[in-house]
Amino acid sequence: MRILVTGGTGFVGRPLCQRLAEAGHDLLVVSRDPASARDLLPAGARVADTVMAFAEARPEAIINLAGESIAGKRWSEAQKHRLVDSRVDITRELVKLCGRLAESDAAPQVMLSGSAMGYYGDQGDNRVTEETPPHDEFAHRLCERWEQEAKAAEAHGVRVVLVRTGLVLEKDGGTLAKMLTPFKLGLGGPFGSGRQFMPWIHREDMLALLEFLLEREDLSGPFNASAPKPETNAAFTATLARHLKRPAFMAVPACVLKVGLGEMANLLLTGADMRPARLEEAGFRFQYPTLDQALTAILGR
Repeated sequence: MRILVTGGTGFVGRPLCQRLAEAGHDLLVVSRDPASARDLLPAGARVADTVMAFAEARPEAIINLAGESIAGKRWSEAQKHRLVDSRVDITRELVKLCGRLAESDAAPQVMLSGSAMGYYGDQGDNRVTEETPPHDEFAHRLCERWEQEAKAAEAHGVRVVLVRTGLVLEKDGGTLAKMLTPFKLGLGGPFGSGRQFMPWIHREDMLALLEFLLEREDLSGPFNASAPKPETNAAFTATLARHLKRPAFMAVPACVLKVGLGEMANLLLTGADMRPARLEEAGFRFQYPTLDQALTAILGR
């Protein structure tokens, strides 16, 4: 299958491209820096700096993972616009590509488009499935716009899957990589009350579910990409500390986070007890369903 990938050199995209190449797929990767991207991607991957550059290649599937890191910078109004635009603009270009290809009956069969647990906003202790109504806040509005852009591809006959991702765990990037150093120094601890939920998923399970959703022609719409047993922030930090054989008593008060991070502190102080209801109903099985299993695999290597 010819698969167009955006975000192909990122924390999830790069190992996904390797996995897809090993499975025999042809890769078409969109990158702002094609020369650098070629050094990071499997041999044979074609790289271009625009989506439309691949119109003649007629991709049969799209995996859309592009977007500026939501936790990379403090949320000024300008940064909020960048966070939205970095997701919406490229998704809109992908939909335009689908429309152009549909004119010659060559529209992609499927588009997997990224979203995030932030779609639901702060849910407190509520158990959250794909049917749960969202709480209106910036993270929700960002994800809602992102998803709405992707859903426009359905008008061109494309099966659209929306992947609402939790915290992806591996030690070479993402949230866990940022936590390891302070925890190893004995400076780890919960954020605020620690009662907020942290949906998480081992990166290997994330890659596997993307392949699963790519191949299952009967599946569309939103899917929660998180392990079946989310943890509260306090439980997550205690489990990580136990695996590292370090204490975890350096709690960070909510007021300190709000002063230092502004509105972005909500990412750390709120959450959702997000469950992968539709994935499990569809028969997907997690290799790492518990945090203990995930951290044993990651930190034991």
